[in-house]
Amino acid sequence: MSRRIEIELTSTRPDGMWTWRAAGAQQPKGLLDGSLLPADAATGMVMKADAEFELEGITILSVAATKQKAQKSGLLAFIPSEKPFEAVTQTLAKRERGDRPDRGPRSDRGDRPDRGARRERPGGPRAPRSPGGAAPRSPGDRRPGERTAADRGPRPERTVADRGPRPARRPRFEAPPELPLRPKAKRLKPGRVHRNAALSTLPEEHRAVAERALLGGIPAVRLAVNEQNARLKSEGQEQIPAAGLLAIAEQLLPKLRVAEWLDRADAAMADIDELDLRDLRSVVATSEDPMVARDESTRELATRLKEGLAAKQEKELTLWFGDIDAALGVGRVVRALKLSSQPPKAGVRFPAELGAKLAAATVANLTPDALPDRWIAVLEAVAFSPVRTMVQPTEKPTQVSDELTKTIKRVGALLPSVAALFGVEVNAKAQPKPLRPTRTAAPAKKQIPKPPAPVVIPPVVEVPANGCRF
Repeated sequence: MSRRIEIELTSTRPDGMWTWRAAGAQQPKGLLDGSLLPADAATGMVMKADAEFELEGITILSVAATKQKAQKSGLLAFIPSEKPFEAVTQTLAKRERGDRPDRGPRSDRGDRPDRGARRERPGGPRAPRSPGGAAPRSPGDRRPGERTAADRGPRPERTVADRGPRPARRPRFEAPPELPLRPKAKRLKPGRVHRNAALSTLPEEHRAVAERALLGGIPAVRLAVNEQNARLKSEGQEQIPAAGLLAIAEQLLPKLRVAEWLDRADAAMADIDELDLRDLRSVVATSEDPMVARDESTRELATRLKEGLAAKQEKELTLWFGDIDAALGVGRVVRALKLSSQPPKAGVRFPAELGAKLAAATVANLTPDALPDRWIAVLEAVAFSPVRTMVQPTEKPTQVSDELTKTIKRVGALLPSVAALFGVEVNAKAQPKPLRPTRTAAPAKKQIPKPPAPVVIPPVVEVPANGCRF
C-alpha cells in the first residue's frame, strides 16, 4: 500500500534519474525516474510523491507538484491627497459648581415643591438613641401584640423522666497521627550512548535489522520477514530469502545486547543510592545473560553492581523494620500490616519479637465494639502479612455487616481461625489476592489512530555457505 510523502529533489544524473530525500530531513532518500517529474523540475523543488515501502527500499510511483498559495488580487490602491493636513482636536468643557441648581439649606429641603412636605412621625419625635444603638424604652412601653414575661407565666421545669432515654452514640474512632513518608525512589532511565555507538559502526543496510533484533530478538526479525514475504507472494512478486537476514541478526545480536546493558548499567551506577531496588535488581540479573557475561567490558561493572545491590538490600531491610516499628508506635496498625507484606527482599525472615508485637496490636484492634469498617480494613491487611497465623480474635463484633461477611469469605482461606469464629465455610485451596486501590476513571479522550509504520528491511546480502558476509 503506497503512502503520500513530501520529497525534495537534490540532484540529477546523466542517465535521467534524479536523487531525492525527505523534505526537511536527510532520511529517507533514494532515486526516482525523471520521466515522473514535470518539465520544469529543478534541484531543490519540494513535491508530493506516492511511495511504496518494500524490503528492497522505497519506490516512487508518482510525483505531483505542491499547491502554491494563490496571490490575492483586487487590492485597493492608496492614492495620496494634495490637500494640506489639518488636525482635529476636541476640548471638553468643565462643569462649574455654579451650574448645579441651588438646593438651599438642609432645614428647608422639606419645603421643596418637588419632594413634598415631610411627613410627621406617628407618636411624636423619635427618642434619642443610646450609645449602643438601640433607643431606650420605658418599662411601660409596649408594642402592639408584644407579650411580656407576666403574660407567659411560669415555665414548667422538665425532669430527666420527661426527656426520655438519650439515643445511644455511635462509637467514635480517632485516626492516629500520620507518619512522614520516605521520598519515592528513582526509576531507571537508561541513555543510548553505547547503543548509538554500536549502530553507528554498522553499514546503513544492516541498521534496520539491528533495530528489529533489539526490539524482539531473532523471532521479531523472522516475523517481519515472513509478513513481507506473505505480502510479496500475494502480489505475485519474488520472495526474499530469509536466511541472509537471520544470519545478520544472529551475528549482530550479542554486540547489541552488550551495548544495551551498558547503557542500563551506567544509569544504575549514577543513581545507585536513590534507585528503586527492583530496577537495580533487574540490571544485576541481566548481567548473568550469556551474551552479556561473555564480554570482558561488562565483568568489572557487573561486580560493582552486585556489591551495590547487596549493600542496598541491607539498608532497605533496616529501614523496613524501622518503618513497621514506627507505625506501631503511633497506633497505625493497618499501615504496619501492609508494610510487613512488602519486604524489600524475597525470603526475608520476619523478626519474632517484632512479629509478636504486631500480632498483639492487631488483635487489640479486633474488639467486639469496633465498627465493621474497622474489622474489614484490619482483616484485609493482616490476611497477606507474615503474622496472619498469630492473629486469633476471641469474640465477634456486635455489628456484622454484609461487607464484613463478604470480606471473610474472600480472605477466609488465609485466616481460618477468623472464618471459624464467624461460622463461614471457605475453600482451603483458594488463593486470594490483595485488593487494588480504586481510582476515579478519567474521561476518555478521543484519539485518532495512527497508521502503522511500515517495516523497512534493507536489501538482502548474499551469504556464502560458510557464514555471513558484510
